[in-house]
Amino acid sequence: MKTSFFKIFALIAIVAFSSCKEKADEAETSAAEEAAVAEATAVIYKAVTDKSTIEWKGFKPTGSHNGTIAIANGAISVNDGNIESGKFVIDMASIAVTDIPVEDEGNASLKGHLTSADFFDVATYPQATFEVTGLKTINGQAVLSGNLTLKDATNNISFPVSTNMEGNTMILKSETFTIDRSKWNVKYGSKSFFDNLGDKFINDDIELTINLIAEKA
Repeated sequence: MKTSFFKIFALIAIVAFSSCKEKADEAETSAAEEAAVAEATAVIYKAVTDKSTIEWKGFKPTGSHNGTIAIANGAISVNDGNIESGKFVIDMASIAVTDIPVEDEGNASLKGHLTSADFFDVATYPQATFEVTGLKTINGQAVLSGNLTLKDATNNISFPVSTNMEGNTMILKSETFTIDRSKWNVKYGSKSFFDNLGDKFINDDIELTINLIAEKA
């Protein structure tokens, strides 16, 4: 009996540990920093907007939703293969939901909620921006830092990236990371702002994965 109990306990512990690891690590977040400035010798690569995207995933007690957000425009400056500066504009009105069929009423309902004043308030803040502040190598991994402005707040975030040069094309992909939306005053259903939500809350963590294709200007 005791052996069976310990086996069950061990199984629960393994499942719980696995669940904790389902979400990506939160990006290191701090106060906004001065934007990076590229050398005059840097080569500029402009974002190919129809091939670049940001994938998102949000969580609630009963499940999750995911989708994409478009990069409206942007450019990155590269010197000897290293990113020196860059700025990107994110089209918040382009938020799309991909886990619910487009023809389903729930798709339009969720998109409408995300773009409403409850969430990202796209009518007031139609764009978000990301401006590079630096690139470091930490334990052999390139880590990109930049000021993310979302709604009325700006914070500096750092997350691992990989880059690949193919002729006149630069491919940048981030590891999946999370941001805490409460730090950008996205309040709806957040335990950081409201009490007594019960199981009606929405997690503050939003997972993001950046896929950038840029071509030499």
